Amino acid sequence: MATATQTPSAENAQAEIFLSGMHCAGCAQKIERRLSSVAGVERANVSFPTSRAVVTYHPHDRPLANVLEAIVELGYKPVEPAHARLTLDKPSLEAWDRLAKSPGVVAVEPDASNRAADVAYLGEAASLADLKRVLSASGVLAGGRATTDAADPLELEAHHREMNLAALKTRFLVSAALSFPVVFIAMAHGAFTPLAGLLGHWIQLLLTTAIMVYGGGQFFRDAWAALKRGSADMNTLVAVGTGAAYVYSVAATLAPRFFTVAAVGEHGAHAVAPVYFEAAAVIIVLVLLGRWLEGRATRAAGNALRELARLQAKSARVIRDGLEVDVPIGDVVVGDVVVARPGERIAVDGVVESGSSAVDESLLTGESLPVEKQPGANVFGGAMNATGALRYRASRVGRETAIARIVEMVRQAQSSKAPIARLADVVSGIFVPVVIIVAIATFAAWYVWGPEATRLNLAVLTFVSVLIVACPCALGLATPTAIMVGTGRGAELGILIKGGASLEQAARIDAIVFDKTGTLTKGQPALFDVATVGEMPESDVLRFAATAERGSEHPLAAAIVAGAQNRGVTVGEATAFAAEAGFGVRAQVDGHSVVVGNRRLLEQAAPNHSAAIAAADRIAAAGHTPIFVLVDGAPQGVLGVADEVKPQARQAIALAHAIGLETAMLTGDNRHVAEAIAREVGVDRVLAEVLPGDKAAEVARLQQSGKRVAMVGDGVNDAPALAQADVGIAIGRGADVAVAAADVTLVGDDIRLAVESIALARATLRTIKQNLFLSFVYNVASVPIAAGVLFPFTGWLLSPILASAAMSLSSVCVVTNSLRLRGFGRQN
Repeated sequence: MATATQTPSAENAQAEIFLSGMHCAGCAQKIERRLSSVAGVERANVSFPTSRAVVTYHPHDRPLANVLEAIVELGYKPVEPAHARLTLDKPSLEAWDRLAKSPGVVAVEPDASNRAADVAYLGEAASLADLKRVLSASGVLAGGRATTDAADPLELEAHHREMNLAALKTRFLVSAALSFPVVFIAMAHGAFTPLAGLLGHWIQLLLTTAIMVYGGGQFFRDAWAALKRGSADMNTLVAVGTGAAYVYSVAATLAPRFFTVAAVGEHGAHAVAPVYFEAAAVIIVLVLLGRWLEGRATRAAGNALRELARLQAKSARVIRDGLEVDVPIGDVVVGDVVVARPGERIAVDGVVESGSSAVDESLLTGESLPVEKQPGANVFGGAMNATGALRYRASRVGRETAIARIVEMVRQAQSSKAPIARLADVVSGIFVPVVIIVAIATFAAWYVWGPEATRLNLAVLTFVSVLIVACPCALGLATPTAIMVGTGRGAELGILIKGGASLEQAARIDAIVFDKTGTLTKGQPALFDVATVGEMPESDVLRFAATAERGSEHPLAAAIVAGAQNRGVTVGEATAFAAEAGFGVRAQVDGHSVVVGNRRLLEQAAPNHSAAIAAADRIAAAGHTPIFVLVDGAPQGVLGVADEVKPQARQAIALAHAIGLETAMLTGDNRHVAEAIAREVGVDRVLAEVLPGDKAAEVARLQQSGKRVAMVGDGVNDAPALAQADVGIAIGRGADVAVAAADVTLVGDDIRLAVESIALARATLRTIKQNLFLSFVYNVASVPIAAGVLFPFTGWLLSPILASAAMSLSSVCVVTNSLRLRGFGRQN
């Protein structure tokens, strides 16, 4: 499956292409290098564990057809694009040209009239509706239908993975069965008389040939394809190694006299020459076994994403012409009225119009208890309707639903590459050619300086062992498998990480800054105090303040209005309303000039304000935010508004300290209030009285002091600070702009997840480093041993069979080590 989405740069687009036929991390690197060279492609990233290529390209260059062609040329299979037949109300070459340059479009073939065209496009993101919108923007009315639909990417991935695993298993079992007689004859060393001598060699030759063709054919085909391109990969090492052992053994079987004399000279021309059919056969069997085990482990690594995808409904029950009709989920449009019965999943995001029910949103929001839904409440696709029937109007469908966006974020993160992976890419890129050179040098050294009687045998054995043991499969798997498991586990916990780069950056964080309102606090302030400091009675102070604040959207304004109404105060209408961001509001109420705001606004508006300051200090000491009320330039009262601290806030700060993070709280509130809340939750540093536009500057100041800073926020005014921070962490229920600016998004509003995201990132990076260390140490240590450096001192030589087992085991160990991240849980 392939999807295409516009990147933040208007000039570029991204296409995500599902591939089948990759056998190892070397395949991914090979495809990545080839796609990066296609004209119009800015960069390509191919992930073996997820079987996806993510291509960033310039739509105007129309490179997608060439990208798909390049994949096929390499011997791999991209999933076929979807096709549609589109029509226009009038001929327009310009419209077709514009469509051809749109993200996700592979090809546009207009007919002779230029009023209809066959269009090939990639995936769900470039949907039929998207294509029609592009045409409509060109000033023509578009119609049409899909002729072949884009298949579900995760279903395709699972299908192809299962098919590949089944094929690998069959090839392994058949090859293993054929190899048993070969190994038996080889290990008997002539003790089993009926199969001794040339008869045994011929039996081994026939069985090993079958293994090489059936079990190892793919290695040789891939190696030949690489050779034609002038490159070498892991398949080259396996093919050359097993091929050398096989060709030598065939030659020794067909012309034993030459090899007998060359190998064991004084034993005479009639002695049987040694052969290494068992080495070639068992190497193929062990490589197949390793890849099968590796595939099973990689499949397990993707379970989290598949579980998320299963939350998406396949169909929906909508009201059409007054009747309930079941339709495919893709046919639901914004504005449709959808019915959800008890025990059914909510199909798409929407707003409840009638009915009431408890809805289980735990897998989406992290809330453990079902949430009561009444008319006016939001519901989210993928949630489980528990008790009652609901009718809701669809507000987001398709790729825009919450669950679809979560799945897409996780999928993109798992297909991304961490900067630390570049080292492995560089090493892998030069490793194979170097190993081939080392193997040839090893053969030459043993043939020239080895014991005369066995020099050819030793030269062949060490040549094959070096090639087989050095396959850098583990190196290629070290980073992507850890990222895949880590981001998948994060999704299960409600932590959505944008990609490998964000994950690596999060692992290096040493300070975390929390916005106060809506992050450490509930974001639902209430009016607690009304202190008069002038001649005006309390009810009038409240009336003037609430009437002035009625036009404001600020949460503190809403608290003042609600508090006044709860106290029986009539809230009127203000005129000449003006909001001053970060300060307060000004308005005309019943002919009086009213100012409601913070201390800075007070100092601007009233030179004589000592009584108001004294009242404010008393309110602030209780942890409440003082808000000054001035009428006609004179202070008349101070209101105390407080926002209740979230129950998990203290735990979140304690968790941060437990993993060595310095904590800070950022707020526009006055310092007394901020410090009271900081003491309550245990924050180390308070950044108070910060204007919304200065939040990013405060984060930058911390960075200049040498800190790597994570910023946690949820509001529109947090977006610049989230972008400035080394890692921005957005509360998922916050503003869309905050989520867009963040590197990590938390599903729900449990801020403990912010700290856990950093702990998870550290665990993932630690696993990557362990994998890379294991891979490097394995390759650095194994190649000299396989070359025989220990032989002169110990007489010990690594056999090709053991070399193959070690190579396969190293890959399985790396994947298994990554799978340990599935056990990552809440930090206690």
